[in-house]
Amino acid sequence: MQTVKLNNGLEMPILGYGVYQVTPEECERCVSEAIEVGYRLIDTAQAYYNEEGVGNAWSKSGINRNEFFLVSKVWITNCGEKRAYHSILESLDKMQTDYLDLMLIHQPFGDYYGTYRAMERAYKEGKLKAIGVSNFFPDRFVDLSNFVEIQPMINQVETHVFNQQKFAQEYMKKYGTQIMSWGPFAEGKNDFFKTPVLNEIGQKYGKSAAQTALRFLIQENIIVIPKSTHKERMKENFDVFDFELDKEDMDNIRKLDGAKSLFCDHYSPEFTEFIINYDKIHKKS
Repeated sequence: MQTVKLNNGLEMPILGYGVYQVTPEECERCVSEAIEVGYRLIDTAQAYYNEEGVGNAWSKSGINRNEFFLVSKVWITNCGEKRAYHSILESLDKMQTDYLDLMLIHQPFGDYYGTYRAMERAYKEGKLKAIGVSNFFPDRFVDLSNFVEIQPMINQVETHVFNQQKFAQEYMKKYGTQIMSWGPFAEGKNDFFKTPVLNEIGQKYGKSAAQTALRFLIQENIIVIPKSTHKERMKENFDVFDFELDKEDMDNIRKLDGAKSLFCDHYSPEFTEFIINYDKIHKKS
């Protein structure tokens, strides 16, 4: 597996399996199948309510813990130094491990400075091998980066061919932080899988639009965590290391960039209210 070296020297797989919107009931089965396919980077979060499924899957796999790269994220209801630290310990317990390879702040809301201090503490104690943030766009990312002791190693943001995060990446590179994609398929928006450029380029290599899109991001040195609940799709998403897009292919895909989110506006007060009330909405549903 190709890896990316983080700013603390830790090697992280460039391709992993994400479990966003995988139900708690399905998670163990899905992660177990992903492990059978060959995935070792598994990305979850406290707000996905399926950390236990990830823990059950890896621990039952018979594969040594040190072969996995396990990731979770602190949710805003656990923000603040004391509460966040306690939640990190809870995540370790749910995932049946003494350490996580990476912990992120999930959203740039609430007392995320206190949350980051809790992660720094857990990092120094060896409970976290790497720490970072998610959904921190340039203004808040730069602000946080200038007032922490340990520079974030990862910033996980919406990144796909229609939103390539070129501007945000300039600042991540400036501060030595690695970009990681969520939503590499844009959840099918904009007729993603029917995009002519992706399909035409894919045909040259005998690959699908999805494989072409993943290969593009990987060649841009972006960590990707595609999700599927179907094992055949997991295999397809994993099978992206036996071809390489040429310069013309890369340039043509770069032209797809709309430089804006297809999901949400983190600067919107309505979206902020939605995130703040996410737990209440989730429990009602």
